Amino acid sequence: MEKHRKLHNGGDKVYSCSKCDKHFASQRNLTEHMNIHNGRFKCSECGICFDSSSELTVHRGVHSGEKLFECSVCGKRFSQAGHLRTHSRIHSGEKPYKCEVCQKAFNRVANLTRHMRVHTGDRPYICHVCKKAFRQSGDLNTHMRIHTGDKPYKCSLCDKSFRESSTLQSHKRSVHSDRKPYYCPYCGKLFKRAREVKIHARVHTGAKPYSCRHCSESFRWKDTLKSHLLKSHNEGTWFTCHICQKKFSHKRELKIHIRRHEGVKPYVCDECQKCFCIAAEMRKHQLVHSDFKGFCCGLCGKDFKRSEYVKGHFKRCSDDVECDSIL
Repeated sequence: MEKHRKLHNGGDKVYSCSKCDKHFASQRNLTEHMNIHNGRFKCSECGICFDSSSELTVHRGVHSGEKLFECSVCGKRFSQAGHLRTHSRIHSGEKPYKCEVCQKAFNRVANLTRHMRVHTGDRPYICHVCKKAFRQSGDLNTHMRIHTGDKPYKCSLCDKSFRESSTLQSHKRSVHSDRKPYYCPYCGKLFKRAREVKIHARVHTGAKPYSCRHCSESFRWKDTLKSHLLKSHNEGTWFTCHICQKKFSHKRELKIHIRRHEGVKPYVCDECQKCFCIAAEMRKHQLVHSDFKGFCCGLCGKDFKRSEYVKGHFKRCSDDVECDSIL
């Protein structure tokens, strides 16, 4: 039989386990603790040991699927009491875990841990293929699909597949839905996503939220900043065409460029079946088949189908106005 020693050091926890040297305040607590080493409160499914039979009983609900703990507000059930306590903070608004840097609060310690990486720059999840690092394991899992080619999210309307569920939802809105619930408060233009309105509004406000950390330049678009960093400060990675060695600052530009080498034209006009490399070229072409004139000269009110037409006209029109004022 295992012998245990009683410590006489005047402390509160005078009973010490001979196997792990953990200390307890009473012989009873020590005896219950020894059940862990003896495997008495050990889960037969996964082998995890617990301090008491009640804890083991609750844990078994994880394997059985039994959910003993019910939320009194919404009725959602949980297999563990701790999960219910965490869930309850959604209803109470309690956020006990606060960031010491920015004072932002969270309802789970795991959320605070992830948030702290914003301040520390820590990226513990590293891709073993390309060594790119991520703050969250979920981001790494999504990234790995680039290397594996896995696209688990399939559109039910056209069978096109995507690596991320958010990309699938965006695809459904932009391709299979004509609904545009968001509008620009300056010009009334409609958009399918709120983010598109926010980006478009910079045309009216002149906002340039992307600043270069090397010089005083600021930019309206994130992609423009990326191009500037590459061209002016040699920061970042160029994408090089394997056919002609031309370099691009964005991967999508290289992808389109290679299409032109290969003669790939996936976008087809519904009216005349003419093919195009990119969707923007097809939309521009389709104006030929439409009477819609969406661009207007601010001086004379004349309407045009294309923006480049109204730009050229506006210059000539403004020159005529200046001549008339001189006369």
